[in-house]
Amino acid sequence: MRSAVMAHIDELVRAASDGGGARDPLISQSWQRCMAEYRLDPAAPRRAYIHSQARLREHRDALDDLIRVARFGVEALYRQVSGLGYVLILADARGVAVDFIGDASRDGDLRRAGLYRGSDWNEHLAGTCAVGTCIATGEALSVHLDDHFAGDHIGLTCTAAPVYAADGTLAAVLDISALQAPAPKASQHLALQLVTSFAHRIETASLHNGFRREWILHLSRSPEFADIEPELALAVDAGGRILGFNSRARALIDRALHRPPGPSDLAHAGLGLRLDALFEASVDDLPRFTRAVPVERRVLRLRGGERFYALALEPAAPPAPAARPSAPPPPPDFADPALAATARQAARLFAAGVSLLIGGETGTGKEFFAKSLHRASGRAAKPFVAVNCAALPETLIESELFGHEAGAFTGAAAKGRTGLVQQADGGTLFLDEIGDMPLTAQTRLLRVLAEREVTALGATTPQAVDIRVIAATHRDLAALVREGRFREDLLYRLAGARFVLPPLRERTDLPVLVARLLAGRPGSPRLSAEAAAALARHSWPGNVRELVSVLDHGCALAEGPEIGLDDLPPTVLAGRADAAPAETASGGDDALAAALRRRAWNVSAVARDLGLDRSTVHRRMRRLGLVSPNHGG
Repeated sequence: MRSAVMAHIDELVRAASDGGGARDPLISQSWQRCMAEYRLDPAAPRRAYIHSQARLREHRDALDDLIRVARFGVEALYRQVSGLGYVLILADARGVAVDFIGDASRDGDLRRAGLYRGSDWNEHLAGTCAVGTCIATGEALSVHLDDHFAGDHIGLTCTAAPVYAADGTLAAVLDISALQAPAPKASQHLALQLVTSFAHRIETASLHNGFRREWILHLSRSPEFADIEPELALAVDAGGRILGFNSRARALIDRALHRPPGPSDLAHAGLGLRLDALFEASVDDLPRFTRAVPVERRVLRLRGGERFYALALEPAAPPAPAARPSAPPPPPDFADPALAATARQAARLFAAGVSLLIGGETGTGKEFFAKSLHRASGRAAKPFVAVNCAALPETLIESELFGHEAGAFTGAAAKGRTGLVQQADGGTLFLDEIGDMPLTAQTRLLRVLAEREVTALGATTPQAVDIRVIAATHRDLAALVREGRFREDLLYRLAGARFVLPPLRERTDLPVLVARLLAGRPGSPRLSAEAAAALARHSWPGNVRELVSVLDHGCALAEGPEIGLDDLPPTVLAGRADAAPAETASGGDDALAAALRRRAWNVSAVARDLGLDRSTVHRRMRRLGLVSPNHGG
């Protein structure tokens, strides 16, 4: 390997001195830039540079729309090439890998090679490489084995294609790479065709996503493919002005305007041009090119040039505004005066369309409170959909919330799935434990709340949704914002109004609450005077959830209609709770650590004590770095 690296360095030096070499022109020119402009030393090691999670998040957030639209294409491409040992990378225009799919069993090797999420493949940093050189030239290319500038990379084969934004600027680079490959560069010809084709599909899907309220015009040279997969696509507004295009349409416009080809950081000259300045048709003619017209009659000519078969897609209608009730509905009924006052105020705000954020200790009845608001509103006949954000696996939360198309990712349902957000259409979406939602899902949720539209994974067309949102948490979201674990803009969007539910120990309606909870049970059970007194003395660290468990225990042991003192759990009889103290917004993390120590690191017992799912406890343990001593550290 060392001799191969030395021979490679010698070739680089010769190429720099004689201004060329036997390589492809794109490769030779890149080598020249690396040595003459970037002053890179061919003998210096070029280890992979991988950005921190915080820095990567900035890059991902800036490209979030495209990542979401591209995901279906990225997954589909990976399924075609994964059996050949390739990994797939989507890099932004600055060369940072913002999305990645690869063989998890080879994570270590891939990370060391830089074929990983967060890796930086700028040409001035990594030398000649597919992503960096694609950014520098705007061209699709393969950088195969010792085409790479750096000796650390000469075992890799990398093939990349540019993905252009609708305004003609470079948005991203789609790359497939492998740790090893056959020596002939011709072995990568099919890889180059595939990555170029999928980059084109992503561009077109992104154009559709960004201009769904405008006319979209597809152009194809063949009538057989005019309605299936367009070669060229343009967005046109109601005034007939061109708002955007994919790169093949941009190249056509460049030729029509006699512009030199190539990428540009400036606004493209074709933007804002009238459609009839380029084609023998105006925006008023576009209805003649809709799908209802036979394809052979949909011929559109470039002025003085080619003819195409066109398909015009009409603008999507904006969602109808949700009707607001003329008068607030009656508030939910609570016997505790303070809670009743809170409910009255929350009900009026909820009816007015204000998003609510409900705080309070674990087990205080946040979901019950949200359901009561829903039942007292004009949405009572529509769905109430509750989502426990902490219980959903991080790998599935986006598909569960937003749904997915058939085959959108590995393991996706064969017929696709309607997401929970869309299931709540017309009704109420309750987001419990919102503080545990991953940042990627937070970004998508923010867009749903802002635009009242949801796009399933793998889909390009959004669906309008009419929802009211109630979020709940026992955590301090402001602190999570400061730590970079929760989006500040999402917090403001969710917290149109904030309420904190009182813990059970501070409520005055315990007897009424007990009576209501017992009323629907078989045999109409009741408490003895001694049992009622014991419940009144108890501090209820688990709040209403603990009360329900205590009554379940009492009903199961009672031999008649009366629940006696001996039918209650020992924690209540002792006048204290062995369960861990309830988590508060400021001390939940400390409470978890204390609960784990008290229960000898029995996660199942701690989950029961805190009223949480085991998966939630495990997730918080990982986040806090809590490791059971029973597992050897």
